[in-house]
Amino acid sequence: MLPEVFPPAGNYVGCVVDDGLVYVGGHGPTAGSDIVRGKVGGDLTLEDGQRAARMTALSILATLQAELGDLDRIERIVKVFGMVNVAPGFERMPAVIDGCSDLLVEVFGEPGRHTRSAVGLAELPFGIAVEIELTARLRE
Repeated sequence: MLPEVFPPAGNYVGCVVDDGLVYVGGHGPTAGSDIVRGKVGGDLTLEDGQRAARMTALSILATLQAELGDLDRIERIVKVFGMVNVAPGFERMPAVIDGCSDLLVEVFGEPGRHTRSAVGLAELPFGIAVEIELTARLRE
């Protein structure tokens, strides 16, 4: 079950459809009032970070469902860009973002496999643990 769509925190939209692609802006680990905040490798474990990335993927899917009306309109996940709020010395950002990637493959199968970047940052908005962007190709 998908969470409710989390509204954008500024003057922008959650996603944009353009020329057969859908671009989903940065989403965080939210499910209703449950928001995962903190630094992975500090007050959050790797497993907490992976859970946050999975929650973020579900939030992205909720936005896509609301925009597209049907997730079956997605032909392929093209790119994921994952940002992790890290404590000094934490270097396992790809393992954190696996929480998102694994969910996308669970949902879409082979078309859910994507190219990806995973970076660590000193801070993320509102102290969230991860922020993820996604690009997908739509069926014609």
